[in-house]
This record gives sequence, structure tokens and C-alpha cells, in this order.
Amino acid sequence: MVIYDAIGTTYTSTRRPDRRIAAHLTAALGDARSVINVGAGAGAYEPPQTVVAVEPSSVMIGQRPAGAALVVQACAEALPLADGAADAVMAVLTVHHWTDVEAGIAELRRVARRRVVVLTWDPRVIRTFWLVNEYLPEVTAFDEARAVPVDRLTELLGGARVRPVPVPHDCTDGFGAAYWRRPEAYLDPVVRSSISMLAQLGEEVLRPGLAQLAADLRSRRWHDRHRDLLERPDYDAGYRILVAG
Repeated sequence: MVIYDAIGTTYTSTRRPDRRIAAHLTAALGDARSVINVGAGAGAYEPPQTVVAVEPSSVMIGQRPAGAALVVQACAEALPLADGAADAVMAVLTVHHWTDVEAGIAELRRVARRRVVVLTWDPRVIRTFWLVNEYLPEVTAFDEARAVPVDRLTELLGGARVRPVPVPHDCTDGFGAAYWRRPEAYLDPVVRSSISMLAQLGEEVLRPGLAQLAADLRSRRWHDRHRDLLERPDYDAGYRILVAG
């Protein structure tokens, strides 16, 4: 079963594209006049020059807005597209869901004439994130089973420039570390349902850690422990853009 057929039903309510992250992607795409968006989901971060979106989940396809690019229901590992079909190919927070990363990256390179842009995260950095490190260590084991090291992706891409993507304190896109300065958000089941690393673990696994987080918020212990975060405008949680030309 496609993962987002099960967990993607409330996706558009909490996963609204953030303009600052969009700016990083726009810069990475450069002067590309045609783009293929692989693992496109509901169309977040899809630039206007997108000619085709590729998405395996019918639930996510059903949430794409009117006027969005033509979408093809398919997987990254077998793109139904010709060689060199667009100037650039982008893949945003999707490679960790692929069943065969090597095949998927090879397909991105095949259909891109000039550039491949991948937004992912460095698992070595995100495991230090307070939510995982202090409250939900189960996420680390789950994440390490599916996350692709940045060095490995760079190798598969034949070399790539790696750029950090800091997460704004008021990030509108509710991915895993988006609420680093708004810890109470992780207590909201709707928020958790749109974060794949939490939704796939299940509520039974998460309950003890979330109960401790709730207690620490009530007692202000979390605020005391993370006083250094409370005035920061952004945070490096390990998200990275890889640009291969």
C-alpha cells in the first residue's frame, strides 16, 4: 500500500508550503524553464514551470489544487517519462519513502537534462533534535531504517552541492522539525498525522514520550531546558538541498 494513501488524508491542513523554504528551492532550480516534480504529493513547492508531477498516492493526487500541473500516478523508481524530459527534476522530502533509492535517483538523472534538486535531511543531525533525543527515541531507530545519508545521495547523484535549509521558527509547513520552537504543536494529533515519522510509528508507541512532553510543558521544564531556542529566528535541524548538475 502507498504510505500516503493511509496517512495523507489531512495533509493539506498542516503542510502548507513555507515561502522561505520555497525560496531555497527556487534558487536551487536556477534558470530551469521546465521542471518535473517527483513525489509531488499535493503540489507543495511546485514551481510554475512544472510540466509534469509524479505521485504514487491517489489520496495525495486528490488534494492537488485546481490548475496544478499535469500529474501522473507512478513511482520514482520507474518514471513513465522520456530521457531528458525537462531541464530540471525536483524531489522534495520524498526519497526516504522510496523502495529502491538507487533506482529512483538513476531515474531522476535520466529524465533531467541539466539539473536534479533533492530536498532531504541528514539523519546524523536530526537525531539530536530535542523531540527525538529527549522524548521519542523510538523515532531514531525508525528513521535510521529509512533515511538516506546525504553522502550516499551525493554519490548516487554523481556529485552534488549541499546547502543547509534552516527551519524558520514560524514555519508553515508542518514537517518533522517544523515546530522546534512551538513544542505544544506535537501534542496535536492532527499535526502528528501529517508527519510521516510520527504517523507511521503509531499512537501507542508515541504516548509515553508525548505524556512526558506535556508534563514538561506544564511545569515549564521544557522552556527552562531550551531557553536558548526561544529567541532564535531559525534552526538547523539537518534539512539539506542537494543540487546536481
